[in-house]
Amino acid sequence: MKLFFAALMAVFSLTVSAQAPQAPEVAARAYLLMDVTSGQVLATKDADAPVEPASLTKLMTAYLVFDALRSKKIDLKQTLSVSERAWKMPGSRMFIDPKMQVPVEDLIKGMIVQSGNDATMALAEGVGGTAEHFVQLMNDQAQALGMKSTSYKNPEGLTEAGHTTTARDLSILATRLMSDFPDYVHVYAIKKYRYPGTPAANDSNRNLLLFRDPTVDGLKTGHTDAAGYCMVATAKRTVPFSLLAAEGAVPAPSSGTRRLLSIVLGAESENARANESQKLLNWGFTAFEMVKLYDAGQAVVTPNVWKGLASTVKLGRTQPIVIAVPSGSSVKLKTQVVRADPLVAPIAKGAVVATLRVLSGEQSVAEVPLVALDGIEQAGVVGRAWDAMRLWIR
Repeated sequence: MKLFFAALMAVFSLTVSAQAPQAPEVAARAYLLMDVTSGQVLATKDADAPVEPASLTKLMTAYLVFDALRSKKIDLKQTLSVSERAWKMPGSRMFIDPKMQVPVEDLIKGMIVQSGNDATMALAEGVGGTAEHFVQLMNDQAQALGMKSTSYKNPEGLTEAGHTTTARDLSILATRLMSDFPDYVHVYAIKKYRYPGTPAANDSNRNLLLFRDPTVDGLKTGHTDAAGYCMVATAKRTVPFSLLAAEGAVPAPSSGTRRLLSIVLGAESENARANESQKLLNWGFTAFEMVKLYDAGQAVVTPNVWKGLASTVKLGRTQPIVIAVPSGSSVKLKTQVVRADPLVAPIAKGAVVATLRVLSGEQSVAEVPLVALDGIEQAGVVGRAWDAMRLWIR
């Protein structure tokens, strides 16, 4: 078998080439900017350095709570008791106490909007039985998501030895949270919340960008003395899209929704983390343009298949293939498909069998895995023998 491309990417998560625009100076220990629409990382600084996540920990707590809602282990209207441990949690609070039975829906708002450590502990105990078991679930889920450099020691994010993550791992968690639980992430855009009967204190979302930029709709802030001021922010804007044209032609105009995700860790103040996050988001929206290469389900290429019940297979993506390129460079783009040859059945539907390489001149700017849009079953004995003879001759 002649192999044109040895290792095919399983996930579309790419870094823009070295010729990308220079990122702005960001006053933070670490940062990462990701184009969620295309899956590309646009800029980073110390993205793999271990950091304390502070209340960004609550993104994972929310992930598990949303998963419990989806599996009907808990219900939004169900009430949970407030343990002594939850009541006495230090730091940011929702101000609930053991005399209360609080609906899950309100605890979620208390955890996300008010960043309440008491609400977070009540949810962790309600879903996991104990906080300790819930932390084990957090670590198991982190590994399942591919967050290889993350270790959780508690569900709320207070400083504890070994409780660390990275900007890159947080980008994985945040993007999966939004894609896996679209019915619940609207809570992150709530600007103010207070549970009835509790003091009217700390009712404003600490994500200042929600009050400054109407395109920002999440996600979470965090702060401890050790972690500094941290923020995971996301914004969605309608922007021009170019459609890939023939070489030398001007790409056709279009428009679409583009989402960016910024992660700023270790800023010096609440205002600084908002300013630096806004700076990254604005830069990402202006320094890069979007190019739509193919529609969802559109065949990028239809190669021959050997020893199968069908003679060809359509390769593409189940989502639109969209990439971010430096502004003004879309006219230079061309594509090529690299794959193993020959393709031999069986081929499972959704299996990654090729890669679409996007080039600007001779520079590779993105590589997108292509999957089989239909499954191809193996042919019978006669069909396989005939194709085996043809391949031998070939």
